[in-house]
Amino acid sequence: MVLNAYPIGVLSVIDNVNGADEGWSRMEPSVGLEFDTADDAREFYTQYAERVGFKIRIGQLYRSRTDGSVSSRRFVCSKEGFQLNSRTGCSAYIRVQKRDSGKWVLDQMKKDHNHEFDSAGENSLPTVKQRNHSAKKSSVNVSHRPKIKSFADGGSCPSGVINFKRLRSSAGEGECIPEPYAGLEFNSANEAYQFYQAYAEKTGFRVRIGQLFRSKNDGSVTSRRFVCSKEGFQHPSRVGCGAFMRIKRKEFGSWIVDRLQKDHNHDLECQMGANKKTFATSKKFIEDVSGGLDSVDLAEINNGSIIKISQENNIGSAWYRVLFEYFQTRQSEDTGFFHSVEVDNGRCMSVFWADGRSRFSCSQFGDAIIFDTSYRKTNYLIPFATFVGINHHRHPVLLGCALVANESKESFTWLFNTWIRAMFGCHPKTIIADQDMAIQQAIARIFPRTHHRFSMWQIRAKERENLRSMSNQFVFEYNKCIYQSQSIAQFSTMWTALIEKYGQRDNIWLKEMYEKRESWVPLYLRRSFFAGIPIGKSIESFFGATLTAQTPLREFISRYTQGLERRREEERKEDFNTWNLQAFLQTKEPIEEQCRRLYTRNMFKIFQNELLQSFDYLVTKTNEEATIVRYLVRKCGNEDEKHVVTFSALNVSCSCQMFEFEGMLCGHILKVFNLLNVKEIPSQYILHRWTRNAEYGVLRDTESGFSAQELKALMVWSLRETASKYIESGTGSLEKHKLAYEIMREGGNKLCWQR
Repeated sequence: MVLNAYPIGVLSVIDNVNGADEGWSRMEPSVGLEFDTADDAREFYTQYAERVGFKIRIGQLYRSRTDGSVSSRRFVCSKEGFQLNSRTGCSAYIRVQKRDSGKWVLDQMKKDHNHEFDSAGENSLPTVKQRNHSAKKSSVNVSHRPKIKSFADGGSCPSGVINFKRLRSSAGEGECIPEPYAGLEFNSANEAYQFYQAYAEKTGFRVRIGQLFRSKNDGSVTSRRFVCSKEGFQHPSRVGCGAFMRIKRKEFGSWIVDRLQKDHNHDLECQMGANKKTFATSKKFIEDVSGGLDSVDLAEINNGSIIKISQENNIGSAWYRVLFEYFQTRQSEDTGFFHSVEVDNGRCMSVFWADGRSRFSCSQFGDAIIFDTSYRKTNYLIPFATFVGINHHRHPVLLGCALVANESKESFTWLFNTWIRAMFGCHPKTIIADQDMAIQQAIARIFPRTHHRFSMWQIRAKERENLRSMSNQFVFEYNKCIYQSQSIAQFSTMWTALIEKYGQRDNIWLKEMYEKRESWVPLYLRRSFFAGIPIGKSIESFFGATLTAQTPLREFISRYTQGLERRREEERKEDFNTWNLQAFLQTKEPIEEQCRRLYTRNMFKIFQNELLQSFDYLVTKTNEEATIVRYLVRKCGNEDEKHVVTFSALNVSCSCQMFEFEGMLCGHILKVFNLLNVKEIPSQYILHRWTRNAEYGVLRDTESGFSAQELKALMVWSLRETASKYIESGTGSLEKHKLAYEIMREGGNKLCWQR
C-alpha cells in the first residue's frame, strides 16, 4: 500500500482536528512511502529520528544525466562517516527518488544503527518545528580566553553622558528607564550594552551582541551593534527582526548612539522584570569570565541562561540559499566546479568555491597568489574574499572565492585547507595576505614553506598611525633605510643606527616590524618569486568596482558573473593578440628574436624594455675565482645605480634580484651576456608560465606532481577549454562551422576516434 505524506503545516491541522496522533507522529519509514517534495521526506525522517532518539544529516544527492536536475536524495544518521570524533560510521539512512509524476518515493533504507540512542528522545513525543517557535536553551560555561580585552569602567560621568550605575539604581527604585535615541552618550561600550539590555527588559525583548567594526589603521573597535535576539534566521526562534542600536566611539573614548531602529516585527513579552536579578548575576559572570564585549566568543542571555556561541558569523543566512542555488546550477554546467561549506555545531559558516577553469589556472599560475580580504577596509555587507594569481599576460586570474564567516584562526585555517584540497594539493611559493595574527598563524600552519608577504595597504596604514608623532627627519631616514638599502648587512646597520639616534629602543611597533621584516621590507621580498607584483603600491581588487563588499544580495551573483566574464574576455583578447599580432624588433640581437617567439606579447615588451636599457650600462670585471666571474654593472651618468652580476658556466645571478622576484632576466645580466657573446638565453631562464604555451589548453610534460586521477582531470579541463574556442569561433558562420568541424574530425581521425 502507498501512503501519502502531507506537508508539516497541513499535518498539524489534521492532527488537531481529529484529536489523535495520526500521520507522521507515529509512522515508521518503509519502502514505497510517497511524499510531495524531498523537503517533506526530510521533515518526516527528522520527526521519526526525534521519536527514536537520533539526529539526521542531509546526505548525498544524485542528478539526472539528461538535464542535471536532482533525481534522488539520501538522508542519513548524523553519526554517519568518520570525519568528526563524534561520528561512528553509522549506516542508517533513507533514500527518496523522484518519479515522473513529480512525487518522491522512499526506495531504499536501513534502520539499524551502530550506536546508542539519546535516552531523552526515545520515549518523548515528536514535536512539530515551526520557524517562529522558541527553541529551548541550556546553560553552558563560557571559558576564559587570554586575547579578550575588557572595557575600562568610566569614572564620574561628564555632563550629558549616561551613568549606568545611577540608571540601574534609579530603575530599582521604580523610576523609568529613558528611551534610546540618536545622540545618547555613554562612558563605555559596556554601559551602552547594559542600558540597551535594561531598556529591552522594560520593553519586552532580549538582546544579542551584533556586528562590530574595526579601524583600518590600528584594528581597534570603532562601532558596535546590539540587536534584538530575534534578528536573522539562523535559529528557528529568530524571525528576522530589524530592531537594533548602534554605538560609535568618539575621539576621547566615549560612545554615542549613531543609528537606531526601535520597531520589532514580533510580539513583545509582558513579564521581563522578574528576570532582573538573574540577569544581573549572569551579566556579572560574563564580565568576570569573558572580560567584556570585545570577545571572540559571544554570549547570549535569555532568562538567566548563558548560551555560548562558538564562533561569530558575519554572513547573513539569506546568502547561503542564494549561493547554494548558484552552486547547483554551476555544477550541472561545469563538472570541475568545486564548493565547500564550513560547519560549526550544525551551523553553516565560511563558504569556498572555484570553477573548473580556476582550478586548472592554479596548475599553471598557482606559484604566487594573493589572498584579498580588502572587504575589511570598509563597513561591509558581505565578507567576500578572493584567491588571485598572475597569468602569462601578467594579468590577475581568479583561483577561488570565499565568504569568510569570521576572522578567527580556525576559520582561515579551514579556508586555506579547503583551497589546497580544491587545487589538488598546490602549495604556492609565495602569498600576499594581511598582517593579522589569525591569518599569519593559519598561513604558517597550512603553508609552512610559503613566503608570506604583508598587504601594502595595511603597512601604509600602520606607518601613518605610528609615524605621525615622529619628526620629518626620522621619517626621511626610515624610508631611506627601508626602500634604498642594497644589502641585508646595510639594512641592519641603517636600522640599528636609526633606532639608536632617535631613542626608539622601547618602541613596540618598530620592534615588531623589525622582527617581521622578511614579510614587508623590499630587500627581503625580492629574494622570492612574486610574479612581479609591485611592492610599493596596493593591489587592485580582481573584480574592481563591479563587485565590492557593499554589493547587495540581490545583485551579487549577476555582478560576480559579469566581473568574472569581463576579466576572462580580457584574457581571450590577449591570447588572440599574442598568436595573431607580431611585436616589432628594435635590435638585431638574436635573443630578442628568441624571446619574441617564446613570450606572450606583454612579457616580451617587459623583456624588450630591459634589453634596450642594457645598452646604457657599463660593465667592469671585478673578480674571478675558478669558473666564477663577478662583474660590476653601472648606468652611464648615474654612479649610484650599480649592481653585481655573478656568472658561471652553470648559472647567472644579479644583485638586483629581478629574476628571483619576477622570473625575467634584468638588463644587467643581458649586458653581461652581450659582453660574453651569449646569443641565446638558457632555457632555465625562460619560465614556462610567461610563455605563450602557458595558455589554457596546453599542459606541460612535467606534470608528475599529480596523481593519475588529478592529471586526467587537468587534461579534461584543458581539452574542454580548447574545444570551447573551436565552438565559439565555429558558430560565427556556416563556413566557419564547416572549417571547425573538418579540423576537429581530422584531429579525431589522428586519435583513431571512430564515430
